Amino acid sequence: MPQPAHPKAPRPPPPPRLPATAPMPGLPAYAELHCRSNFTFLTGASHPEELVARAVQLGYAALAITDECSLAGVVRAHEEAKRQRAAAITAAAEAGTEVGHPLQLIIGSEFRFEGHADSPGCRLVLLAMNREGYAQLGALITLGRCRSEKGSYRLSLADVDTPPADGPLPALPDCLALLIPRREDPAATLLAQARWLATTFGPDRAAVAVELLLHADDRPLLDRVQAASAATALPLAAAGDVLMHLRSRKALQDTLTAIRLKTPLADCGLALAPNAEQHLRPLLTLARLYRPEWLATSVGLAQRCNFSLAELRYEYPQEIVPAGATPTSHLRAQTLIGARRRYPQGLPAKVRDQIEQELALVAELRYEAFFLTVHDIVCFALSQRILCQGRGSAANSAVCYCLGITEVDPEQSTLLFARFLSRERNEPPDIDVDFEHERREEVIQYIYRKYGAHRTALAAALATYRVRSAVRDVGKALGMDQSRIDRLARSHQWFDGREELNDRLAEAGFDLDAPITRLWLELTSQLIGFPRHLSQHVGGFVIARDDLSRMVPIENASMPDRRVIQWDKDDLESLGLLKVDVLALGMLSALRRSLDLINTWR
Repeated sequence: MPQPAHPKAPRPPPPPRLPATAPMPGLPAYAELHCRSNFTFLTGASHPEELVARAVQLGYAALAITDECSLAGVVRAHEEAKRQRAAAITAAAEAGTEVGHPLQLIIGSEFRFEGHADSPGCRLVLLAMNREGYAQLGALITLGRCRSEKGSYRLSLADVDTPPADGPLPALPDCLALLIPRREDPAATLLAQARWLATTFGPDRAAVAVELLLHADDRPLLDRVQAASAATALPLAAAGDVLMHLRSRKALQDTLTAIRLKTPLADCGLALAPNAEQHLRPLLTLARLYRPEWLATSVGLAQRCNFSLAELRYEYPQEIVPAGATPTSHLRAQTLIGARRRYPQGLPAKVRDQIEQELALVAELRYEAFFLTVHDIVCFALSQRILCQGRGSAANSAVCYCLGITEVDPEQSTLLFARFLSRERNEPPDIDVDFEHERREEVIQYIYRKYGAHRTALAAALATYRVRSAVRDVGKALGMDQSRIDRLARSHQWFDGREELNDRLAEAGFDLDAPITRLWLELTSQLIGFPRHLSQHVGGFVIARDDLSRMVPIENASMPDRRVIQWDKDDLESLGLLKVDVLALGMLSALRRSLDLINTWR
């Protein structure tokens, strides 16, 4: 039987909409094209929402979220950009002024490529110019993640410049490429990287990033970058290698580095950034650091990226609808067939009216194929004598009852279908179907066989830092005594919030006025709610008509023969994408054994 779970850690509250900084006269526009959030796990020190809100406040023209080989954080950035835009419209209406130019959110990703015979490996940022470019980006991330173990990826330059003719990966013709020079690379290596980039993407779709972070070697790096640009005709674009929205997150960013390296902060040395410049900097600061043409190049590249996540449209599998039928007609036919089976003496008027109302609403919201997909899975289970039962809000549907998804008879109860599906809420239906836990694997393999591994994967479950895990990891990073860390962590119950942390510290014998204790408390409070890693959902399948990676990247799960997408169920709901919940229930296995025993005994 499923075990009771701790309450889900809440998302961080949306950042307040701060008034945008009025640009000073003569300041050029700027687009940040290289920015990693905390979805580059244990590296980025800000939530995507915080980065978007800060970019709006600073008056940036555009912001690209470019987590490493990942699109896991882009949905939250997209939702925050929408909130900021709506708030700006409201504020302009109240003030009687015109709405300024909204922040342009760009979808991209950073990659570290292994080299080949013609060029050394390099670090690239790829930006989607349109819907097809987004699909190409998803295919590349999926390729790198699925050929490696969970939590890592492996890509070579050959995956970009010589893609397989029959493989799923296009040659990235709808993406822009930004070469991120590595400070340790000599001039000859950087030149070879730039030549490969110019040959593969061309100077019209590529640029070399200039990232001046006030390091001691900025001048030699700039000399090498300018020489490579002159030799290849690639333009130079200003960028910031951003890891945090405010410089005050530097201490947390250092702590994340120590956690990632499993090394106390005192021993991390040169692995820590030498300063706090990897934050979203004001336009005046950028104008002093970068030449106007470098800033203009960043804006010009951003203006060529016109894709928005709002363009994604979920397309249902076609196999569930027979030739000559439509999803609407087939759902009606299957519902009426089930109704005759449920009511052999004739369909009651009350149920008939309920069915007609539900079918009309389902057709209006275009969810017919979703109901048919769940119906197909349930039919397979019943054909194999696998007990299953729909539950939750699905029990409020007469259509689900007729399709055999649930056993709640609408004639014997008062249904409130709006609890299950409502045009006002504009939320997708949530149908949870439990199967015998000992035989659920048969149902899962049926889904893989029917749709193919390239078209279906499990939704992700985002593991975030709670108080106990944050206390432990920050304590280790600060070099605290392990026994004292354990004592504090054990004293904190799973239902305690961050407010109780002060009391627990005092109860564990810590001096609350000691600087190390205050630092531990502050960093722990900041870390709570940060994403730690992606794991697999208990059974939420996302099924696509074509390659699923065109909609969302896929990666390996820790469990063999399991793959997950990079979005969790909340992200799917934000974009209106649907998942089918194939869950396991031990009690159904117990019922099956009981029925078999009774049948044998009788």
